[in-house]
Amino acid sequence: MANTDEHDGDRRDFLYYATGAAGAVATGAAVWPLVNQMNPSADVLALASIRVNVADIEPGTQVTVLWQGKPVFIRRRTEDEIASAREADAEVATLQDPIARNNNFGEDNAEPATDANRALDETGEWLVMLGVCTHLGCVPLGDGAGDFGGWFCPCHGSHYDTAGRIRRGPANENLLVPIAKFDGDELVIGKED
Repeated sequence: MANTDEHDGDRRDFLYYATGAAGAVATGAAVWPLVNQMNPSADVLALASIRVNVADIEPGTQVTVLWQGKPVFIRRRTEDEIASAREADAEVATLQDPIARNNNFGEDNAEPATDANRALDETGEWLVMLGVCTHLGCVPLGDGAGDFGGWFCPCHGSHYDTAGRIRRGPANENLLVPIAKFDGDELVIGKED
């Protein structure tokens, strides 16, 4: 009789394990579509990076492109604009936002907001920024608007200088600098895989 009880226990254990495994597979099959639908769609992945030909942009002009549904300002600055931005470098510690907000520096992004840390190239001629006010998300006006010769947000009066740093108004952060790099005559905005 003892032999029969042991045999029944082995069958029962097998049934428990088999039922548990079948339940785990069924749960995984039901949950996977829910998890997978949270992955970015193909059209979003296509916008992960964009290429913009900048060969025809003259000094003192700006173009605006859309990247990930947001405007991006690409400005080729004049020598006067660069000089104005570099004069304010002495005041970086006293600015409303002393951090560069340049995503080319990586996750911590804690470099000081000097013009060299915000410009795309060593000469300081190219400036690439998200064209979204850091106060409430309006699009600032450019081409020397505002009291500091850079950008002015008409929604609530934030003034940015020629390096895109907040100088006056309710915004508390500089205009953000996206990941960007040159590839010949093209500017690549975003990460390319």
